[in-house]
Amino acid sequence: MMPREAELSAGYAAARSHLTRVAYAILGTVSEAEDVVSECWFKLVRADRRARVQDVESWATVVVARAAMDVLKTARLRRETYTGPWLPEPLLTPVADPADRVTLDESVGFALLVVLESLTPAERTAWVLHDLFGLTFEDVAATVGRTPAAVRQLAARARRHVGEGAPRVDVDRDQHRQVVERFLAAAAGGRLSALVAILDPGAVLTSDGDGRANTARQPVHGAERVARFVLSIMSDAAPGQVLAPVTVNGALGLALYDHGKVDTVVSFTVTGGLLSRIDFIRAPAKLR
Repeated sequence: MMPREAELSAGYAAARSHLTRVAYAILGTVSEAEDVVSECWFKLVRADRRARVQDVESWATVVVARAAMDVLKTARLRRETYTGPWLPEPLLTPVADPADRVTLDESVGFALLVVLESLTPAERTAWVLHDLFGLTFEDVAATVGRTPAAVRQLAARARRHVGEGAPRVDVDRDQHRQVVERFLAAAAGGRLSALVAILDPGAVLTSDGDGRANTARQPVHGAERVARFVLSIMSDAAPGQVLAPVTVNGALGLALYDHGKVDTVVSFTVTGGLLSRIDFIRAPAKLR
């Protein structure tokens, strides 16, 4: 490896975690985000041969975001024919791993990723880059191929949709944990009324199995229906299956292990001190 390529490689390696978070926030899938980041390394090498890249992370952030937006356009077409509801791919870490604290603080919340699915690729990219990662409208404009004024409008529309879909998406982590723990205790005790009391009246439960796992093909709405659905799942636990707390995108969640292999991941969204959303991810491709 030539000295300049080694220098670029070191800079790209240092920026890789940030670049993967950017791509993941735009795409909602870890595997696609990692693929985009890997492919953009070759673009960096080629670009640097034409004109020296002074700031690897800044240059790569724009290029990775642009590539992720293009991939998202194609992915949206595939998701239109997806079997059942489509949910983002969760990021899992052990619950009590202090070494992951920085990563968790920087992670993109699962509830936020769900809301971002309602945006167009351009709106999502503009919001992610400007509101989430602090890029200027000029840099975002270079990414999405619009003028800075048009990007301001994209970000404003996206901000409005995000606010309507998740008005309190940044819930204190301790409060989130307390609500989830109360819910799990009630579920373990099989108490329907206790479960309903912890659920928002408009709570929704969504299952993503991609047609390959047994799930509800339509979202379940309402506190009592959600509570009954959860209790029915708890009663169907088979020998060799174990529930364990995990961190899902920086917040307390659950993983169901079937003979040591992750079978299901559960993400909880807390709004106003109550559980407003429960997401079951069972699609095998999302449970690597």
